[in-house]
Amino acid sequence: MLKIAVLGAGSWGTALAVLLGNKGHQVYIWGRPEDGVRAIKDQGENTRFLPGVPVPLEVEPTEDIDEAVTGARLTVLAVPSQAVREVVTKIKPRLTPAMVLVNVAKGLEVSTRLRLSQVVAEVLGEDILERYAVLSGPSHAEEVGRGVPTAVVAAAYRKRIAFLVQDAFMAPAFRVYTNPDVAGVELGGALKNIIALGSGIAEGLGFGDNAKAALLTRGLVEITRMGVAMGGQKSTFAGLAGIGDLVVTCNSYHSRNRRAGILIGQGKSWPEALQEVGMVVEGVTTTRVAHEIARQLKVNMPITRATYQILFRKKDPMEAVWSLMRRKKKHEIEEIVRTTESW
Repeated sequence: MLKIAVLGAGSWGTALAVLLGNKGHQVYIWGRPEDGVRAIKDQGENTRFLPGVPVPLEVEPTEDIDEAVTGARLTVLAVPSQAVREVVTKIKPRLTPAMVLVNVAKGLEVSTRLRLSQVVAEVLGEDILERYAVLSGPSHAEEVGRGVPTAVVAAAYRKRIAFLVQDAFMAPAFRVYTNPDVAGVELGGALKNIIALGSGIAEGLGFGDNAKAALLTRGLVEITRMGVAMGGQKSTFAGLAGIGDLVVTCNSYHSRNRRAGILIGQGKSWPEALQEVGMVVEGVTTTRVAHEIARQLKVNMPITRATYQILFRKKDPMEAVWSLMRRKKKHEIEEIVRTTESW
């Protein structure tokens, strides 16, 4: 069994700590007291972010990041995407040649427009990518914590790292596949949040299943276009990190991005929606970054553009949906195959 540090005591970090602890690993979960670390210590569960899920004794909560990562074989980055740089900087002095970093955050860094593996490499040096993996896929914390069957993908540049992560996380109710496409898996996890926001907005406006299915399907086209333009493999977006994560995020009651979108469709501003959801909604910041990258790379992303206009240009959500419907005629398959076209 391994010593594993889980950095971030939100719902996802807690769920993974529970999973790993139940496997018998020695797990340290680090976070701020208000994130749930103190509740785990005092009550045996994260009453704020993952209530009703008992945390096994193999999981040691700590507010000392050095205690968590010192001697860890795996360090899991389960913090919001905009906090990855800060947290990786904190653990840099404790990094050892044997430590493997496993990122489970889903987003793009706003200030640099970088993928999270690029952020990690910028802080720790390119060599860290030899022992870096990303774990992603359709995996809501509420279900993983309760042992509901789930399948995800571990992507790494080195097979042995992917296999190590696969073995560490694989459990009877948690199936882990491997994939060499780090960029594609990261981008699938980040970009699907934009489409989930848009789908939620349509739902909040009162549109039906037809509209939602169209947004999801055409959204996958956008994700694939952008993903390929940013270095991912097209096939990855047909897998768990692409369509799998997209389906669950657009449809699940647990989805923060869907819930935020519904509230926006019902007339709330995005700050009001985020306050009501009460947890990080990665899709808002990702929409801003992806819109800027799409303009730079000349990747056609009409749903992303419409979502951006609703969030940051105060465009009426109803008008944004009808603007999408009034776009010029297209040939479906030719448009899917063509990655870029005039903005």
